[in-house]
Amino acid sequence: MKKFFSMVLAFLIIILSSFVIAGCNKVSTEDNVDNGKIKIVSTIFPYYDFARNIAGDKADVKMLLSPGNEPHSYDPSPSDIVSIENCDIFIYNGGESDEWVDGVLESLQNSHIRILKMMDYVDVLNEQETDHTDSDEFDEHIWTSVRNAQKMSKVISDTLKQVDSENVDYYSNNELIYNQMLSNVDKQIMSVVENSSGNTVVFGDRFPFLYFVSDYGLNYECAFPGCSSETEPSISTVTRLIDFVRDEKVPVVFYLEFSNGKTAGLIAEDTGAETLEFSSCHNVTKEQFENGVSYISLMQQNAKNLEEALS
Repeated sequence: MKKFFSMVLAFLIIILSSFVIAGCNKVSTEDNVDNGKIKIVSTIFPYYDFARNIAGDKADVKMLLSPGNEPHSYDPSPSDIVSIENCDIFIYNGGESDEWVDGVLESLQNSHIRILKMMDYVDVLNEQETDHTDSDEFDEHIWTSVRNAQKMSKVISDTLKQVDSENVDYYSNNELIYNQMLSNVDKQIMSVVENSSGNTVVFGDRFPFLYFVSDYGLNYECAFPGCSSETEPSISTVTRLIDFVRDEKVPVVFYLEFSNGKTAGLIAEDTGAETLEFSSCHNVTKEQFENGVSYISLMQQNAKNLEEALS
């Protein structure tokens, strides 16, 4: 139903926006100002951050998901769809959360947009249930792997070179610098794992980190798989996690950004463990966005919290 509604909405909005633009051509939004720069539109924060690091001052990069908003409840606004219509490069993740995209793309009149569906450029993993058995759904959180971030940044760089061949060297240099920064974060996390006595992380929350733990050979326990729509764990799940944390003397129970941390706090209260945030980087708060928080800085903080959790 949500996908159908999005497709209908997209169709109506594109028609409306076409009449508005053609009829008066006086829309004074930033997206419609032709400053000669490439226009990149990204659905979520990680791809926005990759793009702005690679594109530098040669592009205007816009994120559709507003800072501070929960990503799984996002639906495009009319202005969001107009932004996509007017961009040169559109970057989205793919998967269930982006089902609305198909309807929008089918309605676009701009056939020259370069469209990057990031799940097409990495190896995807199946979601796992809380008992770690595979489901038949792909885990969408591919960006939680720093190594995937390197692959996807290269895709963005290659696309920019195709769109703007006059600045190939500029994009290549930015890609080289950013790739090295990502490599340094990867090494930092690897060092934490290799020099820690523990090997299991506990999330009293959803668990969108299958790609992350797969990269570093970590085990995990969690309250919910992936980005489950469940909000309250069962008593048996909470009891299982409490017993595990107590028996294994786990020092930290993680919770996600934008989470109330209720389940993690309950487990910690009963076991004496500490609670710490572990960011999926899906989105950031308004304050973080204004302060220039980046994918790399969030992953560096994750590395520090991981070190405490595995001690």
